[in-house]
Amino acid sequence: MSHPAPISVRLDPEVRAVLEDEAAARGTGLSSLLRELAAQAARDIRRARIRAQSAAVGAHVAGDREAGDFYREWGSTRPEC
Repeated sequence: MSHPAPISVRLDPEVRAVLEDEAAARGTGLSSLLRELAAQAARDIRRARIRAQSAAVGAHVAGDREAGDFYREWGSTRPEC
């Protein structure tokens, strides 16, 4: 498995000190902590985008009778005859 290309991040000394303290408290290195924080932020961003897209679909369905009818029919548990 190949590793992604490294990136360089410039941190203010105060920010770096806080992150280094947190990494030490977790028993890990600064790079590992930064990877963990970045991965969590990416997941949060992805979830927020999904929620926004779902809200846009919901708003469209709420404002469009044909779309509402489609979802009511599509979501029905009635057997097809």
